[in-house]
Amino acid sequence: YQRRVHGKQWYQRRVHGIAIRQGMIRRVHYRRKHTYRTASNKVRVVKTPGGQLTIQYRFKKGKGQVCGDTGARLQGIPHLRPKAFKRLSKTKKTVARPYGGTRTAEAVKTRIIRAFLLEELKELKKMKTVKKPKDKKKSKASKK
Repeated sequence: YQRRVHGKQWYQRRVHGIAIRQGMIRRVHYRRKHTYRTASNKVRVVKTPGGQLTIQYRFKKGKGQVCGDTGARLQGIPHLRPKAFKRLSKTKKTVARPYGGTRTAEAVKTRIIRAFLLEELKELKKMKTVKKPKDKKKSKASKK
């Protein structure tokens, strides 16, 4: 919390619901031209060994890769920003399995099962179409 006292700004810290005055706010300047407090301009105030306050710029955290089917985060792949992720070698960007760096293990499992069941369905349809004409020929022969 910040509070103005007689024209000065003081830090306030709450301990068990009681506001405690900690000291004056130490002002620091941004080192870059970007002066607004946005998500891309996060800073941390650090005291140097010489006792001077300076700013360290914080980097955004990477969210990590997401499965295209389920939307879940992929395990075994580092959570980096796009530029840093692009610089990685291929072995660090993927997992050793089909659809390694793009789908989770569960999604791959369901894809395999779905493909297998579709193939089985096609085979059943073929068998039905093959049987039907034979039945018609037999019925014509029996009529004669």
